[in-house]
Amino acid sequence: MKAILVNEDKSLRWDNVPDPVCGFDDCLIKIEAAALNRADLMQREGDYPPPAGCPEWMGLEVAGEIIAMGDGAVAKSSYKIGDKVCALLGGGGYAEYVNVKYDMCMPVPKNCTMIEAAAIPEAFATAYLNLFIEGKIKEGNTLLMNAGASGLASVIIPMAKAFGIRVITTVLTDEIANKISHLGADRVVVTTKEDISEVLKAELEAGHPVDVAIDCLGGEIMGKCIHYLSHGARWIMIAALAGTKTEIDLKNIYVRNVRIIGSTLRSRTPEVKAEILAGIVRDVYPKIEAGLVKPTIHAVLPITEAEAAHDILYGGKNVGKVVLKV
Repeated sequence: MKAILVNEDKSLRWDNVPDPVCGFDDCLIKIEAAALNRADLMQREGDYPPPAGCPEWMGLEVAGEIIAMGDGAVAKSSYKIGDKVCALLGGGGYAEYVNVKYDMCMPVPKNCTMIEAAAIPEAFATAYLNLFIEGKIKEGNTLLMNAGASGLASVIIPMAKAFGIRVITTVLTDEIANKISHLGADRVVVTTKEDISEVLKAELEAGHPVDVAIDCLGGEIMGKCIHYLSHGARWIMIAALAGTKTEIDLKNIYVRNVRIIGSTLRSRTPEVKAEILAGIVRDVYPKIEAGLVKPTIHAVLPITEAEAAHDILYGGKNVGKVVLKV
């Protein structure tokens, strides 16, 4: 089969690799679409290696058709050959085929295309993990989701709204604010015009402070914002695109019982990931099939144009997910 490989100069090529072998508990998927994540860029740069046993090529989420199953997968799951599924991977999605344990698969939601389904596993699992497991967010809480135009925000914002959560998000320009208006955030802060820390201070003083923050930016502004949260709030760091250093008033942290939580999906055990996916099917799929939550697709490119697809993410040009069609 073919897959996208990284050359020594970090450029990409579509080249031959060994065919995957279907294990006892595995489903072999013929991939129709693979969605991009920022972790793919980190892996391409050599900063985010795949877990042991996973293919060396990138790709954390796919949608496709099951074409073979191991005896364990047949016995332990309700899937059958010919089923359309989406799957969460440790790596290996930028390819024609992928081998994955049966409990890393989910059915394709009834009202989703295969392109949309490919954008579900990683983003929805990250959203579910950080909203409900790490964040323990509840109906009526307020969420701060930084970087509102990101692919992850395009999932987290409508998912939070579907569960009765008030959402504040940040963008750089009015143009981007208009582009994400369909996500339904209650407050969109244009950070070139407003200071987000002052906005959060005003929210606190008005009696509806942030209970959970999901932050992929970090940097100097994180330390300024974390002073203006509710008592017992959770600030969840999932990346640090704006910088890895900040200054925090530690007294504020213990007086307010604020928790700073580092969180990545990729580092979770397979058992935890399987629990997250089962939670998505149980809790979130009814919201998807009711039309309350759906992936926002920014662009679809042929997999042979993976480098151009990466350039969209490198340039921060996307509002929603970029998907490769195989």
